[in-house]
Amino acid sequence: MSKALIAVVIVVAIILLVVLFAFGQYVSVKNTLVSKNESVKAAWSQVDIVLQRRADLIPNLVETVKGYAKQEQTVFGDIAKARSALLSAGSPQEKIAANGQLDGALGRLLVIVENYPQLKSNENFLRLQDELAGTENRIAVERKRYNDTLRDYNTYVQQFPNSIFAGFAGFKPNEAYFEASPGSREVPKVNFSSPGAAAPQGNPQPAPVH
Repeated sequence: MSKALIAVVIVVAIILLVVLFAFGQYVSVKNTLVSKNESVKAAWSQVDIVLQRRADLIPNLVETVKGYAKQEQTVFGDIAKARSALLSAGSPQEKIAANGQLDGALGRLLVIVENYPQLKSNENFLRLQDELAGTENRIAVERKRYNDTLRDYNTYVQQFPNSIFAGFAGFKPNEAYFEASPGSREVPKVNFSSPGAAAPQGNPQPAPVH
């Protein structure tokens, strides 16, 4: 075998080894990306569940407030629009945006409640408010878990050489972080301590929430 042929064989062997190594890395990175992306989807599904739970509580809460504050139609309309946008949203980005609008509308509703002492002593309202507060806490927990999972995915996608293989595999950074909206941070702490006044007779009571 001539030296030239040997050199060609060596070069081909080296190229083959490089190709096999690159393919192995590609498969490994792609499998990891698939796993991390599925984790992001699973974390978001938990966020979606608690957002749906809050959306289910809101109509009864609004109906209870209407029994004492029928004239506050603007905020009722804002809540209805934001809730409708949340329920009809398809992507996480759309739901996050709609949730921000809902946060602001609910904040204005709680401000209104301060003007109606008898409403704050209504047992049905207090129960609904407690359920809503519990749901808000669950949203905060699931939101953090989702953001942490998404951050882990994005870090992996953008690290070298993962970024090269991710591009070939069709994976891109996902910036759909779910941060608390400015409006939700500005919601005042409402004191629901009952002044002892009983709810007026004849006010509409919403159906119990299951």
